[in-house]
Amino acid sequence: MHMSWHRFRRSLPGQGQSPDYAKKRYALEHLKQLNQAGVIDLYYLDEAGFSLEPKVPYGWQEIGQYEPIASQRSQQLNVLGFMHRAGRLESYVSEQSITGAVVAHCLDTYFATVAIPTVIVADQAPVHRCRAVQDKRAEWAARDVYLFDLPSYSPELNLIEILWRFMKYQWIEFSAYESWQALVYGVEKILKGFGKEFVINFA
Repeated sequence: MHMSWHRFRRSLPGQGQSPDYAKKRYALEHLKQLNQAGVIDLYYLDEAGFSLEPKVPYGWQEIGQYEPIASQRSQQLNVLGFMHRAGRLESYVSEQSITGAVVAHCLDTYFATVAIPTVIVADQAPVHRCRAVQDKRAEWAARDVYLFDLPSYSPELNLIEILWRFMKYQWIEFSAYESWQALVYGVEKILKGFGKEFVINFA
């Protein structure tokens, strides 16, 4: 019946594809082709938060047995990532909130110089649309670094969202939820091992 068992996607009332969704998706496909041809570098930007409240809803367990996972309220460990389609990842980890100023600083640092034109795909999050970021776009463009704005409510177009799902639902070990130090270690282990020990095939 052309159906599969998977999660529903939550949405807020009024959410839906924006009028320019099809145009943006077509443009992104063109950018992918340019990246594959070596004409540009293509990165995906996003932020994610991790805490001691597990995000793992399913797992292999003995029939009739229910394995408990440590869970407790905690502060949030925030990660900002720039993921290349080739499997490279640059990340920034902080116990503080990631603001627009932080995003702008990381863009300046990671892309201070580029060998070829570089496009960074970003969603409509406030930290990507704020003045601290918008005021730098002309300066970045002058050194061949460009932001590509995704349409609203289109996480499926941002490949780094797949990385966050793998981290939260598959790769992070249960022991990471035992303490804050264990969580920091577990998250950083995945970030440092991405592309080698932890691999996603973006076919």
